[in-house]
Amino acid sequence: MSRIFQALLLAILFAVQPGASAQAGGPLAGHYYLHGGPSEVGSELLLKDDGRFEWVLMYGAVDQMARGTWQQAGDVVTLSVAKREEPTFRLFDEEELTLKKQPAAGKWVAIVGVPRRGPVADVEVRFEAKSGKTVDAVSAQNGDAIVDMPAGERWVRAGLRRNGSGAPWQWLALPAARTEARIAAFAVVNVETLMPAPFERMTLRVGAGGLAVEEGVEGLRGTYAK
Repeated sequence: MSRIFQALLLAILFAVQPGASAQAGGPLAGHYYLHGGPSEVGSELLLKDDGRFEWVLMYGAVDQMARGTWQQAGDVVTLSVAKREEPTFRLFDEEELTLKKQPAAGKWVAIVGVPRRGPVADVEVRFEAKSGKTVDAVSAQNGDAIVDMPAGERWVRAGLRRNGSGAPWQWLALPAARTEARIAAFAVVNVETLMPAPFERMTLRVGAGGLAVEEGVEGLRGTYAK
């Protein structure tokens, strides 16, 4: 993913939801920043008063994110990552389309991305023709999933899911204009679900300086302080 697109994910992750104050409900709730780690590493932790957390780490060209629940037992705080949600999809509205190419003869093209933001890779697309014939492809870094289809076939719908998940397909019927053009664009509604979790559990030790990292992400050290 592009750095601009990663910045979008960070904004989504750390947006404070209505009715969920990060400062109320207990002395540990709040927004923390990592101190004492390598200078090139940046990390933030948001402990919410309702028992949820959001975490992000930025290192060079890599951004990692996690969300889930947190609990305190004595001077130990444990972060447990929530079960991974499946992404949901919708068709781009016609006014959102900015197509600059046409499929080559015998090709069907599915573009996966976020409108006005950028492409999304690693989404599995199943192309289904009116005859019932199906062909699968996975979106590349430019968001394109492309398959070969005989000229006599007519594209009627597409199924999408996170690549490798084995989840049920989310099927979307194509409007006539996209069927005729043999190219359609599909938006990821909750794009953060495509980011792999960097850890299942992280433990932090409560101290005078904040929350010291004990176990979680390999190589991560330092203390989270408000």
